[in-house]
Amino acid sequence: MSVQATARIVADPDGTLPVLESDGPLALRRTRATGPYGRVTVVGAMSAPLGGDRLALEATVRDGARLLVDSAAATVALPGPGGEPASYEVRLTVGEGAELRWLPEQLIAARGSDLRMRTTVALAPGARLVLREEQVLGRAGEAPGTLTTRLTVHRAGRPLLDQELACGPAAPGGWDGGAVLAGHRAVGQLLVVHPEFEEKPPEVRLLGDTAVLTPLAGPAALVTALAPDALRLRRILDEAHAGLTGHP
Repeated sequence: MSVQATARIVADPDGTLPVLESDGPLALRRTRATGPYGRVTVVGAMSAPLGGDRLALEATVRDGARLLVDSAAATVALPGPGGEPASYEVRLTVGEGAELRWLPEQLIAARGSDLRMRTTVALAPGARLVLREEQVLGRAGEAPGTLTTRLTVHRAGRPLLDQELACGPAAPGGWDGGAVLAGHRAVGQLLVVHPEFEEKPPEVRLLGDTAVLTPLAGPAALVTALAPDALRLRRILDEAHAGLTGHP
């Protein structure tokens, strides 16, 4: 039986969380934070997403608030009994003078799975964002599942970023070729939006052989990286994060 669930977070500038609503497999826990952030950790209450599941996670950071969202473990997409795809939607809203650090663990597409993941972000003009996404195709020694991800970001109502990636056996041909993953099994990105970048945007540069930092047409920078495994991918993104924000 498939699951439909929507979990919700709302953060206020005084550090309170007036809404912390778990649902289905998405259990939300307020955890100890270091620094001036409220912190919420997503804990998997059951195996999910399975084929046919429809999951959503919403976070609203109100004007002036600061929120860190992470997860207790990797999310593993698994096949369901009916062979249907699963969907997972993340909807983020960050208000004026607010800051969101969205730093979940990896998303793993296990063999036979089919997951459609969509992340949409709405930023106020003075909002700050650090968003990390990491996808791993298959568990250790396992063939990959099919994974389609799309990230869409608007700032002050204008498009900042809109990109999609499809990988796995049901994806269009060429996804594993030299123009896309080139045989790698871990792919990730780090998006940093800071108003300070309006005056001094980061410069384009390579971060090793399989990663690049690119300034966007707005006060933002995007790091895109490939790696043979999740551990090396995290190292690349952590180094880029420290370089862009000045803290780990």
